[in-house]
Amino acid sequence: METLTDWIFHLSSAADFEAAALRVFGIQYDGNALYRAYCQNVGVKKEEVHTFSDIPFLPISFFKTHDVVTGDFVPELTFRSSGTTGMERSRHLIKDAALYRKSLIESFRRFYGNPSDYVFLALLPNYLEQQQSSLVYMMEELMRESGAPENGYYLYNHEDMYKMLLQLRDNQQKTILWGVTFALLDFVEKYRLDFPQLIVFETGGMKGRRKEMVKEELYGILCESFGVENIHSEYGMCELLSQAYSKGGNVFSTPPWMQLRLRSDKDPLDTSDSLETGVINVIDLANIHSCSFIATEDLGRRHSNGMEILGRMDHSQTRGCSLMVL
Repeated sequence: METLTDWIFHLSSAADFEAAALRVFGIQYDGNALYRAYCQNVGVKKEEVHTFSDIPFLPISFFKTHDVVTGDFVPELTFRSSGTTGMERSRHLIKDAALYRKSLIESFRRFYGNPSDYVFLALLPNYLEQQQSSLVYMMEELMRESGAPENGYYLYNHEDMYKMLLQLRDNQQKTILWGVTFALLDFVEKYRLDFPQLIVFETGGMKGRRKEMVKEELYGILCESFGVENIHSEYGMCELLSQAYSKGGNVFSTPPWMQLRLRSDKDPLDTSDSLETGVINVIDLANIHSCSFIATEDLGRRHSNGMEILGRMDHSQTRGCSLMVL
């Protein structure tokens, strides 16, 4: 018999997605006391929700002050958001690590193929220095699936990473370099290479280490320095179980069990499909043991091929996975 989580990963139509979203909403309304209280506070009763556009989205800030859980369980994992010194960090309790791995690997395969085809290099010094990073766990799982002996993390040992990149280029090995923004810029100030087949993932912003830059300028510097046509990115956060991916242009696509939607920056309950720009709401159906309906603090612009991430709302606290403002 197919379980709900099995069904979530085999959605094939808009009708399937809506049916699954409504089913997950019912489970989380009943089993997540915090989410139920929030729904009631904004005047939404379970029996009044008939389409997924009726579903309320929980503000992401609640992950900083509450355990956002559906049901009662002992977590297998705990993810915390990254941040600068003194910043309050979000916490996400993960009931089922296997569910997270399934969402991660299935999504990656849809956009990039099998992890076993790649070598993964991670230039993530600040994430490694902090504990319980969902991004580091993600990299560990991709490296485990890859199995390549060249996989590795790099802190500030840029020369070693440069030598490895040259070796992988010369061996014509498919390679993904995943780097936090400030560390990638530190690297390319000293090293340059022509590696057109390299996939460079930029993530995480400046962490207070450098002055913020517009995306176009940043991507221009990185493309020229690595000899690539596009800079890739992943839109994920510790509060979610799924990721969206951009293969260029900062426009993100989602796997079938995830959607990025917009709400008005003037009225958080206005989620009209006519909105072209607004604040991003995320539906992540894999996040069934927490909350699948999250109101982020990220601004977005709708495109025919996905969602462009524009940056943070004004007055919102900068978080670990923040993207630079334009």
